[in-house]
Amino acid sequence: MYIDGVFSGGGIKGFALIGAYQAIEQRGLQFVRVAGTSAGSIVASFIAAGYRSDEIIRMMEDMELGKFLEKNPSILPFKLMKWLNLYWRLGLYKGGKLEEWIAARLKERGVSTFGDLRPGSLKIVASDLTNGRIIVLPDDLPRYGLVPERFSVARAVLMSCSLPYFFEPVKLTSAEGTNIVVDGGVLSNFPIWLFKEKARPVIGIKLSPRDEERPRNQIKNAIEMYGALFETMKDAHDARHVSSRHERNIIFLPVESILTTEFDLSEQKKLALIELGRSRTEQFLKRWTY
Repeated sequence: MYIDGVFSGGGIKGFALIGAYQAIEQRGLQFVRVAGTSAGSIVASFIAAGYRSDEIIRMMEDMELGKFLEKNPSILPFKLMKWLNLYWRLGLYKGGKLEEWIAARLKERGVSTFGDLRPGSLKIVASDLTNGRIIVLPDDLPRYGLVPERFSVARAVLMSCSLPYFFEPVKLTSAEGTNIVVDGGVLSNFPIWLFKEKARPVIGIKLSPRDEERPRNQIKNAIEMYGALFETMKDAHDARHVSSRHERNIIFLPVESILTTEFDLSEQKKLALIELGRSRTEQFLKRWTY
């Protein structure tokens, strides 16, 4: 059976998405179109390129997460330099190593640009801070004077994964000037709204519990308020679509115990996240009707 799929953001928690894909694949379901934000854009791009779940799992097992925390070279102490990078470069780490790794994996399947994929098979969400709007890649590239078929898929994924202040934002140049682009999760962490037309069933995989199971934010100081502010901003847009139309088609994966930026994640935790995604999805598919 053919379906469409939407994968949410969640940083390192995204290992659970791979387990979900494995269970969906084992059920005999095949994706025609996929969409994703942040970590979800990585998984979606690999699926669109033709990777099976077991191949993605092997890739992730061999991947050294720490190597993606690429620092800018400097003779200054890192404690000082990181704050200078944050101020002048708008992020603590460069994203070049992550982009290179994604590009290499996609190239192994003959994919470099969106033109190498079946039209409409992959949609990636990023946030244009300069213009204050959501970007859907590759659909919105013409408004920046860019040809979608020639745009790098790995670059689009990096744009969607550039967590504010953690990774440096991507600079997208257009006729209007330079546009600062960051993690798609800032504006839409779970873009279930992308597939409005009912060409086929849509399954969404969301890296969070149901709203009624989500704990209340505890706000006692400015730091906790910032965290609650970011979470509210990230989820409020998508919550309307989840509650009003799609909840019965969404797999909720409660992975709150893992930090989004936990790049020193142990192999045991990686496997536990994959297993959580697989088992929860198997439970969902037993009762799912379409």
